[in-house]
Amino acid sequence: MSVLTRDEAQTRAQLLDVQHYTVDLDLTTGDETFESTTLIRFITRTAGDTFVELKPVTLRSVTLDGTPLDPATLVENRLPLAGLAAGEHELRIEARMRYSRTGEGMHRFTDPTDGESYVYTQLFMDDVQRVFAAFDQPDLKAVFDVSVKAPEGWTVLANGITEQQADGRWKAATTPLLSTYFVCVAAGPWHSVRTEHAGLPFGIHCRRSLAPYLDADADEILDITKALFDRFHEKFEEPYPFDSYDQAFVPEFNAGAMENPGLVTFRDEFVYRSAVTVTERQTRAMVIAHEMAHMWFGDLVTLRWWDDIWLNESFAEYMGYQTVNEACSERFPDTWIDFGIERKAWGYDADQRPSTHPVAPDPDAVPDTASALLNFDGISYAKGASALRQLVAWMGEKDFLTGINTHFKRHRFGNATLADFIDNLASATDRDVHGWAEQWLRTTGVDTLTPELGGDETRTTLTVRHDGSRPHRITVGVYDRDLVDAKRLVPRERVEVDVPQTEPLELPGPRPALVVLNDGDLTYAKVRPDESSLESALRTLSGIPDALTRALVWNTLRDMVRDGELEPSAYLETALAHLPEESDLAIVQGVLAFARTQIADRYISAEERPAALALLTGLARDLIRRTEDGENPGLRLTAVRTFISSAAQPDTIAAWLADGTVPGGPEIDPELRWRILARLSVLGAIDEAAIETELARDPSATGQEGAARCRAALPDPVTKAAAWSRLFDSDDLSNYLFTATAQGFWQPEQADLVREYVSRFYPAATALGARRGPAMAEAAGRYAFPSFAIDAESLALGDHHLTDEALTPALHRKLVDQLDDLRRALKVRAS
Repeated sequence: MSVLTRDEAQTRAQLLDVQHYTVDLDLTTGDETFESTTLIRFITRTAGDTFVELKPVTLRSVTLDGTPLDPATLVENRLPLAGLAAGEHELRIEARMRYSRTGEGMHRFTDPTDGESYVYTQLFMDDVQRVFAAFDQPDLKAVFDVSVKAPEGWTVLANGITEQQADGRWKAATTPLLSTYFVCVAAGPWHSVRTEHAGLPFGIHCRRSLAPYLDADADEILDITKALFDRFHEKFEEPYPFDSYDQAFVPEFNAGAMENPGLVTFRDEFVYRSAVTVTERQTRAMVIAHEMAHMWFGDLVTLRWWDDIWLNESFAEYMGYQTVNEACSERFPDTWIDFGIERKAWGYDADQRPSTHPVAPDPDAVPDTASALLNFDGISYAKGASALRQLVAWMGEKDFLTGINTHFKRHRFGNATLADFIDNLASATDRDVHGWAEQWLRTTGVDTLTPELGGDETRTTLTVRHDGSRPHRITVGVYDRDLVDAKRLVPRERVEVDVPQTEPLELPGPRPALVVLNDGDLTYAKVRPDESSLESALRTLSGIPDALTRALVWNTLRDMVRDGELEPSAYLETALAHLPEESDLAIVQGVLAFARTQIADRYISAEERPAALALLTGLARDLIRRTEDGENPGLRLTAVRTFISSAAQPDTIAAWLADGTVPGGPEIDPELRWRILARLSVLGAIDEAAIETELARDPSATGQEGAARCRAALPDPVTKAAAWSRLFDSDDLSNYLFTATAQGFWQPEQADLVREYVSRFYPAATALGARRGPAMAEAAGRYAFPSFAIDAESLALGDHHLTDEALTPALHRKLVDQLDDLRRALKVRAS
């Protein structure tokens, strides 16, 4: 399929003014294909040639201004429109299109629980052409009228309010100006909960089989949605620009969510079938806020070309965390703790790989849609949001919001660029926002800040050594040992410092026990402690009074492990010493996740691994024991999950499964049952018959995925061969079943058993990426990569395959990142 280049998009935008789309879809023609009819009204400013995109199974007919065109002129996904005269035109295209099983275009899913089918569109970037004909680029906005013929008993959701007509068709209200990739249809026998707020209809929707679980959380989801909606209206002068606000939780969704105007789609894992922690509920709330922020920044005002995708995602990421903090503080703890321990680490990791790029890349670095798709990473989301948080700290929130509101007013229902955004911010302040943007948004890499202390018994001087180029406004936290409790620290003072400094900072009093640079985590930089502070942190980390400060220190220790500056065993021992005293759940979850998935599985040798797993199961037992009073169910659930995934012997977790409960709780719900079965599969403690028995008990989509993961994890050559064949020899697996199978296949305990597949991965993944497209290529690179084959031979093999010209851009980028992580793991092991 031809990808659209930036130059082609600019040429087409200069030629065309697209006015209106009438899209009619017929979803009653079978399980494999649907019918699509598109009528496009557009104006050519001058005479010229152009093309429209479409990727049909069969192109039935094309009519331009009443004159038939030859369908055979369609080449790949482009239909040429030659010899257009200046003026108004009408293009009508009828085609038969294919449903997707990869989460792209029009995805179709049949629920194994009840046999009901659902479809939804995901048209991001360049997947509109999988559903209807379009001039598929973000700066050719138009008005859309969408109608859908659906099977009896189905409900159709769309960007605007939908009504079923007398002929049975569903018609959506005419939209305001939208970019093509925002058009959304979701159809099926949805279970819906509806309400009204601020004079608009609100709704949440899911598969019928998930109805009890959505109903259980409906009040929470809708209350959060309304609170966020109201808070955004306090921040933004421009009112919500669409006629309704629906949120559909859809199956087998690749992303977390998609900001379709008026109809946000979410992965339906956010409809919880089993127990979850408050941190996981907070994450759902943040995603709701993130997508709602896009209604203004992204939907109302849209990027002109994909080099500015970071503007959409960084803004929504920042606003998501900040607005949940403001609107939902009674329900959730400080969201910036979770951001610091999880999302920010994602950004730091991405920014230290060879594939790093500026938050705002040069337009020439994003020459086409294929290259743009690669920038949906920790830099565009987490680093960009961190940069905006630093910008707000530097220029002040009032001026920041004034600039944002100017941006919305000037570009409503239009397109804008980074230059427009910076100009609008600059109009609200005397600060040099243009200079800030050049230093923060056009550069790569992570600055490092290190305290250097001097002075005597009565005074301390602090100089911040700055390795990097960006200016930073930070808070320095100064802490002393508690004279009563040696395990605790007390804050002496917090001081704002601009880096680079013009002179050392004077701190009255003796040298403190701990100096924390970037206390409050308002900037984006690696922090390295001085020797005395490191010693204090390792000994008294859980005694630091502020959770956000503790999260920053944990992130520092994590980064030091990754850079070979702190022994992995020291991190594990610190976790063992301090997590039992930790009160913030986000910190516990983040530390345990890094300890289990990175240190135990990748950063230590096979010989050291049993001891690491024993330490983690011991730590989990301690946390379980400390939560017997039932006052912290989230912490207890986190500890139970960690114990299951770290168990080296099957006896305890098999007993929990048989009893249906952990002694003292929690009950072994479906998520925990599949988690236990997956670990028992790895350990060779169950067989396929046990997996089939559990699948009969839980035949849901989640059960199907759990069974696929367990089968692939069995330590048997025959089952491994069968799993490999399902992954790469057939295209029958949906995106989610492919991911589940790949997750089960590679296990550190089975390195010798699957060694022959390491070399087979590269040609198999290359062929799959070419056949099945970027979403599946990314899934193969992320989940089917042999990440536990940590040796120089595997690294050399991977580096060799990077030169294969047959690699798709999505797979090539993922392999670059995976191999860099492998290189880092080898370095950590050798340090």
